[in-house]
Amino acid sequence: MMSMNAKHPLLILCACLLAFGSRARGQWITDPDYESHAQRGIFEVYNLEFEKAESDFQYLCAKYPAHPSGKFFLAMVDWGRITLDIDNESMDERFIQKLDDVIEMCDKILDDDDNNVAALFFKGGALGFRGRLYAHRGSWMKAANDGRLALPIVQQAYRISPGNYDILLGIGIYNYYAEVIPQQYPVVKPVMIFFPSGDKNKGIRQLIQAGQHAKYASAEANYFLLQLYYSFEKQYDKGVELGRQLLERYPKNVLMHRYLGRCYAGLTQWKETRETFKEVIARCNNGYTGYSPIARREALYYLGLSEMNLGRYDAALASFYQCDELCRKLETRLESGYMQLSNLKIGMIFDLQSKRQLALDQYAKVKRLKNFDNSHDLADRYIQSPYIK
Repeated sequence: MMSMNAKHPLLILCACLLAFGSRARGQWITDPDYESHAQRGIFEVYNLEFEKAESDFQYLCAKYPAHPSGKFFLAMVDWGRITLDIDNESMDERFIQKLDDVIEMCDKILDDDDNNVAALFFKGGALGFRGRLYAHRGSWMKAANDGRLALPIVQQAYRISPGNYDILLGIGIYNYYAEVIPQQYPVVKPVMIFFPSGDKNKGIRQLIQAGQHAKYASAEANYFLLQLYYSFEKQYDKGVELGRQLLERYPKNVLMHRYLGRCYAGLTQWKETRETFKEVIARCNNGYTGYSPIARREALYYLGLSEMNLGRYDAALASFYQCDELCRKLETRLESGYMQLSNLKIGMIFDLQSKRQLALDQYAKVKRLKNFDNSHDLADRYIQSPYIK
């Protein structure tokens, strides 16, 4: 099942995104001290140790004030925080201002040398991330314009340095999503006429190469692969393999943790799904960074789904009821779909327990909620005929 809080149409802007591939190339600054702080800071961002990452990147800004990498890295710390609660707009203005500062700095460098690969990297990355945020906020014209500006910058950088695996991340992302997104979401096709056509298979190969060989972008390339294996390719076995590797490397990353659990569910490996999301809930209880009520909501749903498929109906009901309760606290503006599906599953369990009237009450409740995916159709089906396993 696709993640209910994913915003896949927005990934069109990722096509023009350099992401961590746009982060500093060590050969530009040969000082080992720089390399040490850059690599450690990048690890800390992925491991959600944001305060430590800020300290490392502020050091780079102070020691290398004429280089755009430090400013860009600091913006990426903010992006890491934003992605943990993407619907929270409180950090938007600060994030955009930091990206604007990077773009201005890169423009000054490019005025003197229009083939400066470092400046191209960071300007393209800043435009890509700014456009990505605009897309999440529904500012489609601004998002499309940033994508239009970012793409030729990525392409120019790749022409200058075609053997650079970090740049290959941005090219791979573009090739994949430029083909997939218009197929999945026809509404974006009019926008895509302004962009070159894509090749998803080539994009996957490029992302794999970046994941294996890039100096700075390997984790980001692998994270993109994890997302596409789950969301689009439905290659859950590859997602599990990659998710386990990433979580071993970045054990505090809640997003990777959740994707791993989803891939287990995609494979119907319910014991592994249950154990993964039980660990997510335990980390929520212990206050780990990023293991928020949003993560708990998802974990409760998948824990209920696991227990249901393992025949542990009372345990499943307990999880679904907790998920429903949490949804009512969290979803004051935007619905995730977990409420609808949790209530639907409760009705299905009541049918399995031969509690038909309780099941009918649940299906009627689902019908009163906003339709999510095919929740209303399924409720109608089970009103007409009881759910059977």
